[in-house]
Amino acid sequence: MQISIEPGLRETEAGKHAESILRKCVHCGFCLATCPTYNLLGDELDSPRGRIYQIKSVLEGEPASDSIQLHLDRCLTCRSCETTCPSGVQYHDLLDLGRGLVEKQLPRSAPQRALRWALRTFVSNPKLMTPALRLGQLFRPVMPAALKSHVPPWRTPGTWPLPKHTRKMLVLAGCVQPGAQPRTNAATARVLDKLGISLITAPEAGCCGAVRHHLNDQEGGLTNMRRNIDAWWPHIESGVEAIVMTASGCGAQVQDYGKLLAGESDYADKAARVSELCRDISQIIAAEDLSPLKVDSKKHGLVAYHPPCSLQHGQQLPDIVENQLKELGFDLTPVADKHLCCGSAGTYSILQKDLSQQLLENKIDALEAGRPDIIVSANIGCLMHIETATEIPVVHWIELLDEQSLDTEQ
Repeated sequence: MQISIEPGLRETEAGKHAESILRKCVHCGFCLATCPTYNLLGDELDSPRGRIYQIKSVLEGEPASDSIQLHLDRCLTCRSCETTCPSGVQYHDLLDLGRGLVEKQLPRSAPQRALRWALRTFVSNPKLMTPALRLGQLFRPVMPAALKSHVPPWRTPGTWPLPKHTRKMLVLAGCVQPGAQPRTNAATARVLDKLGISLITAPEAGCCGAVRHHLNDQEGGLTNMRRNIDAWWPHIESGVEAIVMTASGCGAQVQDYGKLLAGESDYADKAARVSELCRDISQIIAAEDLSPLKVDSKKHGLVAYHPPCSLQHGQQLPDIVENQLKELGFDLTPVADKHLCCGSAGTYSILQKDLSQQLLENKIDALEAGRPDIIVSANIGCLMHIETATEIPVVHWIELLDEQSLDTEQ
């Protein structure tokens, strides 16, 4: 590919990184087959290859257009294309850069700016999000069905074990999960407690930074990341084994801390260490002897598993949960097109509602085809999104390993 990035950008670190990504792309088109938006719309401009061409044009000095902004906005950042790509193109890095450049040239309308500000401010702040969810859950019984489906029911978290073990790990509470699915981390703490590991939190930590970062507030996202590093660092110095992620979307973001903060002298080394310690809960479970759990795998009937894009494509752990559930004796139903996104994708379900709903309908059809008794996943966004469109119970897969949480009244 012949590349001629604008002189003012070419010598910057961002420009150099963009050029190295562009040079890896060989236009093979393998990404088209696994791109959810291309599969829905059939438009090359709504494929990774098409978006790469559009970003390249902006990098080379061509004016951004409403059309380019639309096609970049439609990308889910699911990273399925990265799994497919034989050349190792880091598409999501290029997309973040391209979106930022287009945003500077094409300010959005006042309503769009207000909506994105509200999402950045509200969703990423658990001190706002959790009370709002609790209020919605309080009035959920009297809500109209259409609204009720978008408010997750309150789930009693149950007891969090005291930190009595020598082995200790940190867990990120996150921004949406404490209010929407408080049982997930409590169930994780109970499971790890049975395995001889104490799970602890750092109350000062909050949103992983993904919400702001993917809404073109990169500096706000970096502020979230620095705050988390500061909150976690005393625990890291005291010897915690890992920083556990029960939301795979957060895990994909935290694993990028080292890269995103590499240019900051005060945080580069700490960020790299945080990324090194970051582990999805599935990785922790896979490394342990699970015999103390005594899981009754038949109790839950048929299980349909949805692998989040952030786990299978972002963290490149496509089969890790399925393999563990199978080894523990759970009966998993086959799910077609499991590589495709459910349409949640952070705030995508709000900003691109029509496309999101089409993807959700396809995902529900695939998940329900095997007539499961329960649907499980590994990411809060996927769980909440899928839950809006099915009558089948939807929970985090770690709850299947925690009998106490499943016995708790919903």
